[in-house]
Amino acid sequence: MTPSAMLPAASSLDTIGSPMLWGVTIGAVLALFALDFLLTRKPHKVSMKEAIGWSVFYIALPLLFGAWVWASFGSQQGMEYYTGYLVEKSLSVDNLFIFMLLLAGFAVPKELQQRVLLIGVAGALVLRGIFIALGAQLIASFDWAFLLFGVILLVTAVKVFRDAAADAEHTPVSQMPVVRLINRVWPVAQDYHGIRMTIPAAASGGRRLLTPLAVVTLAILGTDIIFAIDSVPAVYGITGDPYLVFATNAFALLGLRALYFVLEGALARLVHLGYGLAIILGFIAVKLVLHWAHGIWPGVPTVPTVWSLVVIVAVLAIVTVTSLRATRGDQPQDREALR
Repeated sequence: MTPSAMLPAASSLDTIGSPMLWGVTIGAVLALFALDFLLTRKPHKVSMKEAIGWSVFYIALPLLFGAWVWASFGSQQGMEYYTGYLVEKSLSVDNLFIFMLLLAGFAVPKELQQRVLLIGVAGALVLRGIFIALGAQLIASFDWAFLLFGVILLVTAVKVFRDAAADAEHTPVSQMPVVRLINRVWPVAQDYHGIRMTIPAAASGGRRLLTPLAVVTLAILGTDIIFAIDSVPAVYGITGDPYLVFATNAFALLGLRALYFVLEGALARLVHLGYGLAIILGFIAVKLVLHWAHGIWPGVPTVPTVWSLVVIVAVLAIVTVTSLRATRGDQPQDREALR
């Protein structure tokens, strides 16, 4: 049994993305990032109106793209795209909690926050691109790739569930490995200096100093590696098409900067999101293992993509409702204590 035969129905390593489509898609993603960098070149505090406007744009764009995929390549590919996008968007919302922690821990000025987020998103996309390529190669070469991805997701699901159940506190910013390493190998200035990442040392002939902006940016890039390990196997559990995997990741990440400012106040109310993500990751892990087992023992059942979408939507809806009920009437500090 070849690896491609073990992929979900209508998914294969014969990607729907032709070289021209890959080129156009990557070019469009780069153009959108360039536009975002231009918009943030002058530091300013992001208004709610601005954040909502860009969030609507970055949600409408992938939804329209999915409609095009559905019309051009069929309902199966369209369903896989929408399901994968929903999974990636859900994981990216959870990632925003870490971004909130880092931005608060480093006391990043409001006018600089969007620049830090944008650099972090760009780094995440590059890292996920690397993991997507590696994942596609694994699937093409090794029968056990699905089993490996399933185990990774299952371990991640257990950790996420334990953290949610224990209300685990986040590691203090000063104790994060990447921050401790930076402080050991390179001197860091005490104050922010606009969007500058380094400044000349005060003493003549001394080493240049990293600014706090550089440190928080490196910290976010460090967490991007962990996020990529979680998210790429998750979406490969929905579709085996590397192009769709890339597209879902790119669209989920592109609007993350604007979405942060829209959800900044509401995120603390999603106290049960960790449970929901643990269930979703565990479900996809089982789905991957079943596909691996089906390739060896044809009698083993598999999970259709449409049922994956139903389960994911249902879980997210349930944890959203229960979270809002659990935090009804709470003060902001009380909500944060529930996490």
